[in-house]
Amino acid sequence: MATIPAQAKELREGRFVVIEGEPCRVVQIETSSPGKHGAAKMRIVGIGIFDDVKRTLLKPSDGDVEIPIVERKSGQVVSVSGDMAQLMDPQTYEMFELKIPEELKGQVEAGKEVEILETMGRRAIQRVR
Repeated sequence: MATIPAQAKELREGRFVVIEGEPCRVVQIETSSPGKHGAAKMRIVGIGIFDDVKRTLLKPSDGDVEIPIVERKSGQVVSVSGDMAQLMDPQTYEMFELKIPEELKGQVEAGKEVEILETMGRRAIQRVR
């Protein structure tokens, strides 16, 4: 698995974390003050990179979390059919197909370049360049 271990207190909004086995972008962090018998607790809210599902993680501030290694790559759109785009990696010339996100439909056209997020063996179109 392409992740690195870290402590929950190292997380910041906008970074990535694995919640329930899904890589998520952190959108909200709430920290409770330490109590008489324990450490401070953190409530981390993240939105899935690939499925846009909101997930919550409750951990002590010194608890272990997994941070996915996210690579940003570019891809050349070869063809579009329905809601799928056939892409080519300009470095390796590898061809692959990805689903076009709802907010980018109509913008992804053959010949354009797109930004791709790749982590944990999965890819998603992020934006059109």
